[in-house]
Amino acid sequence: MNLNKISKNIYEIPKQEGMNVPGLIFASEILIENIKKDKTLEQVKNVACLPGIINNSIALADAHQGYGFPIGGVAAFDLDKGVISPGGVGYDINCSVRLLKTNLSKKDIEQNKTKVIESIFRKIPSGVGRGSSFIIKKGEINKILEGGAKYIVEQGYGKK
Repeated sequence: MNLNKISKNIYEIPKQEGMNVPGLIFASEILIENIKKDKTLEQVKNVACLPGIINNSIALADAHQGYGFPIGGVAAFDLDKGVISPGGVGYDINCSVRLLKTNLSKKDIEQNKTKVIESIFRKIPSGVGRGSSFIIKKGEINKILEGGAKYIVEQGYGKK
C-alpha cells in the first residue's frame, strides 16, 4: 500500500481506488512499522470509502486492527449524506457504546425526548459518577489538559 510521510509522525494514504478522502495516520516511525503488520492501514482505507466521510479517515498512535474500523480510528460523517456505523465505536467489545433498536418512531422520540433520555440514563450503566473516586472539580479540566498523565498521577489516580 502506498504510504507517504507528510511530516514527523504524520503519514498519509493518498486518495485512491474508491476512497472519498485520504487516510491520515498519526504515529512515530516505530509505531508505523507495527501498524503495517496487521490490517490497520487497509481498514483506514476502507473507512475512507464510506459515503459522506468528511476530510480524512484517521488512525491515531494506538491504532491496530479492529473489526471494520481500526481500533484508534476516527472519522466524521456528513449528517445528511453520511453513515452511522457501530464499527466506529467498537461494537464487538462494547467500547462504552451500545447500539439500541427500538420500535419507537422518530415522532415518538421527538415528542418524548426528555422521558426517553432519562429512561436510557437510568436503565443503562454509563460509568458516570457511579462509585468512581475520580471526580473532576469545576475548573480542573484545564489542569488535566495541560498536565496530562503527569498531573493525573500527581493527583493519585495513576502510577508513574
